[in-house]
Amino acid sequence: MTEGLSLYRNPVTEMIRANLGIIVVIAIICAVLSLLEPVFLSPYNLRTVLLEITTNMYIALGMTLVMILGGIDLSVGSIVAMAGTLTVGFMAFNHLPLWLAVTLGLALGGATGLLNGLVVAYFKIPSFIVTLAMLNVARGVAYVYSGGHSTRMMNPIFTGMGSGYVWVFPLPVIYMAVLIAIFVVLLNRTKFGIYVYAIGGNRESARLSGVPIKKVEIVTFTLSGILAAFAGLVLSARMFSGQPSVGIGYELDAIAACVLGGASLAGGIGRISGTFFGAIVIGIISNGLVLINVSSFWQLIVKGVIILIAVIIDSLKGKQNIFRALLRRPA
Repeated sequence: MTEGLSLYRNPVTEMIRANLGIIVVIAIICAVLSLLEPVFLSPYNLRTVLLEITTNMYIALGMTLVMILGGIDLSVGSIVAMAGTLTVGFMAFNHLPLWLAVTLGLALGGATGLLNGLVVAYFKIPSFIVTLAMLNVARGVAYVYSGGHSTRMMNPIFTGMGSGYVWVFPLPVIYMAVLIAIFVVLLNRTKFGIYVYAIGGNRESARLSGVPIKKVEIVTFTLSGILAAFAGLVLSARMFSGQPSVGIGYELDAIAACVLGGASLAGGIGRISGTFFGAIVIGIISNGLVLINVSSFWQLIVKGVIILIAVIIDSLKGKQNIFRALLRRPA
């Protein structure tokens, strides 16, 4: 939670210091991949990597908030599919104007997240179970609406949202930069951010301090749903279609990015900047494996190993913190 305070001094230096370990890992991976395939470090490929991580980063922003809160959101991949499929369908089948279709798509994601938050907050059901159920519901909605078929979309304004450029930067990368800035401020400059860290760090202390826990939980899951829906809209615009089958496993990539970036599965710890670097790790590994012609099946294994290592590291850090706390306790 010191990231926000440090931004008043030297934000770049503090960000590098806070994420030095994962930055070193990125440098090592890039060096190895560049030796195996020199084109990896070309400007075109580096821009491709940035573009490839955008979808994961949109989702991971919301996942970071949820994980700091001490929860998990497994429904985000299905929300990506639902929002993208229905938004394209609203324009192609129902002939709704672009602005209304996009608004409804985002609203669907927000409503799904809101429902997750309400059930978690008022029924005290673990978020893992709630969002696992919603994973199936949202995916089912996408399939029912589309009949299981992809829907082609040739609206140039909509497709331009995902394939357009500003100078040399793809629009999805610009969206990512803006959203990162917004959520850094949200998490580190507002009462909401303080409350999220407080609840994740010690729920009972937060309650006794007057933190509106239910409201914060509801808002957090709603934001996660909206971000997943936004990811679905941009992805559909990039693919020129709404596809109910997309988004499978996206929740795992987002969780991996968060954990690699330093977020704790136990809650109370996490940084937006760390999540960004975690997403970069996932992105460069995926891109590098494609460049050196590694089978997509092996890519799944590599991603699984990365997630396992990240979870083990998180567990070891937790045990280390407990050990240090015990040593500091007076006899």
